[in-house]
Amino acid sequence: MNDFVSFIPLGGIGDVTRNMYLYEYKDEILIVDCGLGFADETMLGVDLLLPDISYLISTKKKIVGLVLTHGHEDHIGALPFVLPQLKTSFPIFGTPFTSALAQAKLKEFGLQARVNSVEFGNPEVKIGNFKVSFIHVTHSIPDSSNLLIQTPIGNFYHGSDFKFDETPWDKKPSDLESIEKAGREKIIALFSDCLGSERKGYTPTEFPIFENFVQALSECKGKFIVTTYSSHIDRINQVIKAAEQFDRKVCFVGRSLIKTKEVAKLLGFLKMNSNTEIQISELNRYPDEKLVLLVAGSQGQENSAMSRIVDGAHLEVKLKSSDTIVFSSTTIPGNEILVNSLIDSIARKGVKVLYSELHDGLHVSGHGSQGDLEKLISLTKPKSLIPIGGNFRHMAAYKTLAENLSFSNNNIFLLEDGQEVIFDSEKGRLGKKIPIKKVYVDEISGEEVESFVLRDRQKISEGGIVVALVEIDSSTGQIINTPDIIVKGFIFDNKRIIGNINRDLRIALNRKEKGGLITNWTYVRRLVGEVVEKAIFKSLHRRPLVLPVVIEV
Repeated sequence: MNDFVSFIPLGGIGDVTRNMYLYEYKDEILIVDCGLGFADETMLGVDLLLPDISYLISTKKKIVGLVLTHGHEDHIGALPFVLPQLKTSFPIFGTPFTSALAQAKLKEFGLQARVNSVEFGNPEVKIGNFKVSFIHVTHSIPDSSNLLIQTPIGNFYHGSDFKFDETPWDKKPSDLESIEKAGREKIIALFSDCLGSERKGYTPTEFPIFENFVQALSECKGKFIVTTYSSHIDRINQVIKAAEQFDRKVCFVGRSLIKTKEVAKLLGFLKMNSNTEIQISELNRYPDEKLVLLVAGSQGQENSAMSRIVDGAHLEVKLKSSDTIVFSSTTIPGNEILVNSLIDSIARKGVKVLYSELHDGLHVSGHGSQGDLEKLISLTKPKSLIPIGGNFRHMAAYKTLAENLSFSNNNIFLLEDGQEVIFDSEKGRLGKKIPIKKVYVDEISGEEVESFVLRDRQKISEGGIVVALVEIDSSTGQIINTPDIIVKGFIFDNKRIIGNINRDLRIALNRKEKGGLITNWTYVRRLVGEVVEKAIFKSLHRRPLVLPVVIEV
């Protein structure tokens, strides 16, 4: 059989987050990105989602390296959770800002792994039988890259999150020359960001946002509070420059924002006069009209600095009606309820709040629209296309876009996580399907949460919980006293229902045990749970989580 390369997504397909992709050649695996996801309101007690790496743990193939495209959490955030499980060492590579963020994250978790920094323009990095070139693209974080992955059978272009901004704030546009050069070297497949595939035209440039910040600041009589992604350094630089224009001090609020700010300062990405920044402990030294606050929590995350400020729980920052709050970010799919609830709470307090639906000039997306996506296809000239990094509707819109560019249906792959695509030098075909489960991280313990635990939490939140304490004679198998029923989460004060439960339990136990010594107490506990659950549903049409406690007498 001829040589081939397999592509297997472990996350990032049909989902904006948990980006993690495998390229396999013979017995070697190259990993691209290692991101986490964020829990929605249905995932009770869950903080994070991780890619399922069961395949990597079980395979006998060798992981030769891991390459990071950029420093967003959905591309690097799972590193401290995943690396200890792999129990093998391999090199990790990223551009300077990406590698610095990843290294800081690993250090925070006490991990010794080193992330190698690669400058743009350097020769390709050789990783086993793979050669990887980092190509600069504009996105909402510095040092973002696409990857040209060269293999013994041909070349692949990994077009992670990008847009083609011709006038970015940092004056570093996408390296179109290197992308076009990659296209001349014959690309077997393009793996492309598709999150903006529903928007027509090109994604607007970042540059005009500064003037809109200046306008909003000129109208603000109190504190000017901006919440954005902690990693959006260009946006932060725009806010800082606007603040300095009005002789306002800048204070960073929120752990994630402060950590990223320190890395950006160290590497020279953050531009700020030496006397501009103040610490949160210094806020009371300045009048509100002299303050600009950059605050973490633009996605409405519970316990974030922004949420605590709005709830009145923040010790140093209190809202006043003269303040203005700006949401300079896009709501990540799945966070709509959290963000809308936060904006609603701000409005209720009589504080001026600016967000995308009211003012479209204070944020632009970091993801390319249809024009950007078509341009990448045009530059790379791939034989096959695979949309990544979006929900399925974005993938479907990308397919329509590709079909309008005369790509045949056979050369466009809409995948699911775990679905292998096998490429030879000319085309791809579907391979095996690796089982992929959702991996949850508990927000209290930091440990992985099994899916059945999440189901129990969901059941408790919707139906409440019932504890049924039943004393059973071990020699006869019959109930001794009326069961004690403890209910939490709904109103339950009905002697008739308890009487029905008592009756049904006696009937069930008599029918199943037929008297005599009980030997299978596990079976009895399950039977008690089933009887109680049926009785409550019949009377109240509720399905609580029932915990049977059988006391052997």
